[in-house]
Amino acid sequence: MLTLVRAAAAAGGEVGISRVELARASGLTAQAISKIVQRLLDNGLLAEAGRGPSTGGKPRTLLTLVPDARWAVGVQLGRDALTVLRADLTGRAVADRRVPIDLAGWGPGRVLDLLAGEVSWLLGEVARERVLGVGIASPGPLDQRTGVLHQVTGAPSWDGLSLRDEAARRLGLPTLIEKDSTAGVLSALGSPNRAFVHLDRGLGAGLVLGGAVQRGARTNAGEFGHQTLDPDGPRCGCGNTGCVEALWAAASGPREAAVVLGEAIANLVRLLDLDEIVLGGREVLAAPETYLAEIRKVLTERLPDPTWQPVTVCVAPSGPNAVALGAAGLVLARLFG
Repeated sequence: MLTLVRAAAAAGGEVGISRVELARASGLTAQAISKIVQRLLDNGLLAEAGRGPSTGGKPRTLLTLVPDARWAVGVQLGRDALTVLRADLTGRAVADRRVPIDLAGWGPGRVLDLLAGEVSWLLGEVARERVLGVGIASPGPLDQRTGVLHQVTGAPSWDGLSLRDEAARRLGLPTLIEKDSTAGVLSALGSPNRAFVHLDRGLGAGLVLGGAVQRGARTNAGEFGHQTLDPDGPRCGCGNTGCVEALWAAASGPREAAVVLGEAIANLVRLLDLDEIVLGGREVLAAPETYLAEIRKVLTERLPDPTWQPVTVCVAPSGPNAVALGAAGLVLARLFG
């Protein structure tokens, strides 16, 4: 029910949605709708927002979501920065904070203690019963089901760490874990066949195919930066040679780096038949026009029929908060389904 109310608000138009419209959209009886709505009103999740225009009978009372009735916290655990934000029920970030860290040098204990402190500061006087939970987006490889990290490139002290359990113990709140690139693809609605390419101190891709997030057999899909483009290329931090990530790092400037990324994205588009690529991460945000222009150019050159296979390339609308916002979205999804 909350999902229908939220969708109505996202679609614009009237201030809210009526019980009659909810019954029509859900297929439930008017009696069932009345009971569910009353429970949500009692819990403060919904509010009555006046009356809609008359359609010949009595004007219908409109219902709207109460954005600040509950909160979700999103965290991006980066290699050199920690981002935390608080999102309301509409998925809008109302407060955020970014602090420097050294993921590899500091080790898990110090970083996670800082994370807990930053989340506590962000929530301030918010009653903890109004906090739905904390979503944490982390570099991979990551087993999302168990919350355990595996051989994080360049950060051996994190190998085998039960990130979800260690974070939850410090936070005292329900905690969900996701790969950073997968969280990014969840930060905004888009095509049912899209990728979020995240270029920060590492390179990954979150995937949505047929409208469903793809995590793979071990929930570790999206190791985009470690596909080999040149077997004779430079050695990568993962131990292989000629990875996209290594070739990108060896580029002489943003334009050459963007071309490397474009070649890898062209492979991804052809393999999965994607029609939307969303770019995120600090490296892209530092030179967005260069990355957009070069990637679009490479796609035009590499796709056999670009007029039949058009691909939209854009920068994530939530900018530097895309990954953390997607992590908060994991928490909200448990409420909205």
